Amino acid sequence: MTVDVIIEDDRWVVLGLGPLADRAVVATFTHLGMDADAWEVALLAAGDERISALNEGFRGKAQATNVLSWPSQERGALQEGARPLLPDGDSELGDLALAYETCIGEAAAGGISPEAHVTHLIVHGTLHLLGYDHVRDGDGDLMETTEIAILGKLGIATPYEGDGSGSDGKD
Repeated sequence: MTVDVIIEDDRWVVLGLGPLADRAVVATFTHLGMDADAWEVALLAAGDERISALNEGFRGKAQATNVLSWPSQERGALQEGARPLLPDGDSELGDLALAYETCIGEAAAGGISPEAHVTHLIVHGTLHLLGYDHVRDGDGDLMETTEIAILGKLGIATPYEGDGSGSDGKD
């Protein structure tokens, strides 16, 4: 398994983003019964300004967001609440991007460590690359439950207690 981490904003270095990303992505793959060695993910670690530009260019939203994801192909389930099919073929699952100021600010506001929050966002983004989503309620419930299970295995408390939205509301 390869997580290709591209650090564009040097403030990410202090978090040890490479090992943290590897741990989050491997945990996601393992939970889903995937061979982690067979898949590749690219992760851009940038600042809010860069993520805002990317978000505007790809989603028409001129604002920073915590995590963006670009799957290499559409993998979503047709039926609401159904688990997406596991990928086959091309080993490149897609790309993720994280916004430093937004991620660090959210962690501080939530009273959690930046490492735990960023791990959650990488799990969340990786699930998006695999076809999970939270636009429809049933899909959001599945994604949230899956995230909570993966994070629990990593020793990270659920980020959704009392929320019930199925999303962090950012992506």
